[in-house]
Amino acid sequence: MSSQASRGPSHSGVLHEYAPKLVAFEFTPPTDSINKTNSLIFVGGLTDGFCTVPYVAKLAKVLENTEWSVFSVLLSSSYAGWGVGSLDRDVEEIGQCVRFIRDLKASRQPGALTKAGKIAIMGHSTGSQDVLHYLYSPNPVPHKEFDFGLQHMVRPELDGAIMQAPASDREGLQAIIDSSPQPDELRKVYDQLVDFSKDQPYTAEKNDTILPLNLTAKLSYPPDTPLSARRFLSLVSPQSPENPSEDDLFSSDLSDKRLQETFGKVGTQGIVKSNLLVLYSGEDEYCPHWVDKEKLLQRWQQATEAGGAKWDAENSGVIPGASHNVHGEGQQDLIDRVLRYLQTL
Repeated sequence: MSSQASRGPSHSGVLHEYAPKLVAFEFTPPTDSINKTNSLIFVGGLTDGFCTVPYVAKLAKVLENTEWSVFSVLLSSSYAGWGVGSLDRDVEEIGQCVRFIRDLKASRQPGALTKAGKIAIMGHSTGSQDVLHYLYSPNPVPHKEFDFGLQHMVRPELDGAIMQAPASDREGLQAIIDSSPQPDELRKVYDQLVDFSKDQPYTAEKNDTILPLNLTAKLSYPPDTPLSARRFLSLVSPQSPENPSEDDLFSSDLSDKRLQETFGKVGTQGIVKSNLLVLYSGEDEYCPHWVDKEKLLQRWQQATEAGGAKWDAENSGVIPGASHNVHGEGQQDLIDRVLRYLQTL
């Protein structure tokens, strides 16, 4: 294969090590004086990493002439790490990145002119679960039996928070099974994996049990990505909607009580100072056809506001024609909504 076969665009910027073995890329044009005060931290979804979500670089380009710079963050769960990750670990690492960027921006300001820069986080897909988990869960996250070395650090406050494409992993998998040419066979595979995960969530040495890749691949998970029994049960949440897992935050059949425990806790925790912006893709291929996106957003808004937090009703909504990662239609609409939101912070 030619080495020039699939060359993508180049991006100017600075790579920061915000924690040991963890980095964030700051989009900065060559002529930039890197004196931008405010920061937008982008968090991708399952399998995402640098430059895997097409609108991020374009958003950074649009923000070049503003006080906002865009950081794309790598977490332990980025690329192929999601299968053995957790929302608890994600939000702790995001908190480390927020602290690093806040200190970085303060160090760039002349002493007499130092002013606190604003920081917002924007999650795409499962990155949206990270955003909501950051905002509503106990701070710091509580100790669990198998938390694999989490430091349980207090997460810093945010000036803004955005969730884009907050689709349900559980309902997305249901749609894949239902639309398959052999749905009965896939349901058997699903049941087999659930039973195995419940029976052997951890090894005798208290490590994660990894599920058979030949079976997880049948459910459309990447065939080369290790998936732990623990994370699988969290993503597919077999006891939902009565007893949803940690990852099951956005399913359409969750009760109002459950929404009060998640969206409704955003105001109680008080981690975000401004409105919550939520953007659902109108043609999200991971959202089943039976989900009423407008109604779902209304329920989330009601739960958020009932808990005392604010919802950006002007800019939140369903983006017409947009795919899950907004690679074509709807991209300008998305960027315009984000720009308007950032201007309000």
